[in-house]
Amino acid sequence: MEKPLNVFTGVDISKDKFDFYFKTIEGKVLKGKVSNDTKGFKEFLLKLPQNTWVVMEASGPYYYQLASFLFEKGIKVSVINPLVIKRFIQMQLKRTKTDSADAQSIAAYGSLMDMKPWEPLKECYLQIKQWYAYQKQLLKHQHAILMKMESFIAAGPVDVLIRKSMEEELIRIEENIKEADKHLNELIERENGELRKQLESVPGIGPKTSLLLIVALRGLDNFENYRQVISYLGLSPRIYESGTSVKGRAKICKMGMTEVRKCLYMAARSAKRYNQTCKDLYLRLRAKGKAHRVAMIAVVNKLIKQAFAIAKSGIKYDKNYTSINPIAK
Repeated sequence: MEKPLNVFTGVDISKDKFDFYFKTIEGKVLKGKVSNDTKGFKEFLLKLPQNTWVVMEASGPYYYQLASFLFEKGIKVSVINPLVIKRFIQMQLKRTKTDSADAQSIAAYGSLMDMKPWEPLKECYLQIKQWYAYQKQLLKHQHAILMKMESFIAAGPVDVLIRKSMEEELIRIEENIKEADKHLNELIERENGELRKQLESVPGIGPKTSLLLIVALRGLDNFENYRQVISYLGLSPRIYESGTSVKGRAKICKMGMTEVRKCLYMAARSAKRYNQTCKDLYLRLRAKGKAHRVAMIAVVNKLIKQAFAIAKSGIKYDKNYTSINPIAK
């Protein structure tokens, strides 16, 4: 089946500016650079040809405002993992590394691959992400002050005013952490309270893991099967072998979200003790000579599979459940 005649526009975005590149159906090339703000968005919109599809990288938080603006204007948008674009550029053996050249490569990627339309986060998920990021920053700040105070105490008597100031700051931070936690729980309960209860019914998945899964996966609404979730989070096995002489160790493909992976790995440590299915899987792989980490990643993937099945069925975890589908076991 032939692809529709879309004009793919590549965008290489940074904090203050973004470069764009597209080639019309008639062969006309247009490229340029505009500011990464509302003024630049409007200027960029006026330059776009009809039937355009804008492709950009998920460059930290910098892409989101532009992608949301274009989505609201009815422009098709795709947001691609930066590592995918990096590998694509390497495959092209390009020697030029500029923002304009990257925009051209991103446009080429869009024209060659099957693009999936991007949609902005629902307001509730955006609020949850912001509160979570704020709470995380508060915890880092709290830890830094505690470590500094500990180093002061270890070095000798601490100045009274400094100690008082640090203690007062710790009290304020603790209050803000509690406030952020309260808002997070209220938002989750309002939008995904039942889903959170279902996820936490799985032995090994606690409040933090369920929260991160809901936020990162948007309530699992955009996934058709658990394998898509595993791939999205960057937990797909990657095997490196070449002929008979090169045998690399199996690793996970780290193209997903680091924090979610870390949290799931910690959840797997609990699951291999209290989740019978995960425990059996871990012991079976270890008996076959698999490394501890390989077995743990398998447990993580099993947890994702269980969480996905529960989220889609709406039924809480049942340790005695047996699938009637032998393939699903």
